[in-house]
Amino acid sequence: MEKATFGAGCFWGVEAAFRRMAGVESTQVGYAGGKKDHPTYEDVCTDRTGHAEVVEVTFDPKVISYHDLLEVFWNNHNPTTLNRQGPDVGAQYRSAIFFHSPEQEAEAKASRDAAQARFPRPIVTEITPAQPFWRAEEYHQQYLEKRGLSHCHI
Repeated sequence: MEKATFGAGCFWGVEAAFRRMAGVESTQVGYAGGKKDHPTYEDVCTDRTGHAEVVEVTFDPKVISYHDLLEVFWNNHNPTTLNRQGPDVGAQYRSAIFFHSPEQEAEAKASRDAAQARFPRPIVTEITPAQPFWRAEEYHQQYLEKRGLSHCHI
C-alpha cells in the first residue's frame, strides 16, 4: 500500500471522489501544510494556520496508479484559482499535492504540466513534500457518505 495526499478545496467532495476508485483502500480527511500542531477545523477556518484541507488516500498501486489518482485530482477541482474553490475562499482551500516519494514528485510535476493544456489559466497547484497529516474530526470523515450524498452541491 502507498499513500497520496491531495488538497483540492473542501475535503468532503474530494474524499468522495477518491473513495469511488477501485484500488483505493481507504481515505481520511484532515489538515496538512501548516504550522500548527493538532489543528481543529475551527483553527483551520481562521486561515491563520497555513493548513490546507486535504485527503489522505491509501491505495494499492497494483490496482490503481498514482497517475490515475492525479487524474481524479485534476478532474475534480479548479487548479487555476489561488486559495479558492467555488464559494470557498482561503489558503485552507488551496490546490496542493503533498508527495510521499521522489517518484510521486516527478509524476505530480509531469501530470501538472500535461494537465495545463486543459485549462485556459495557469495552474497554481503547489507540489511539496508530504508534511505531518492531522486527521480531521470524526464528523468530517466520509461526511457526504454518512448523509447519503454523492457530491457537494455548490
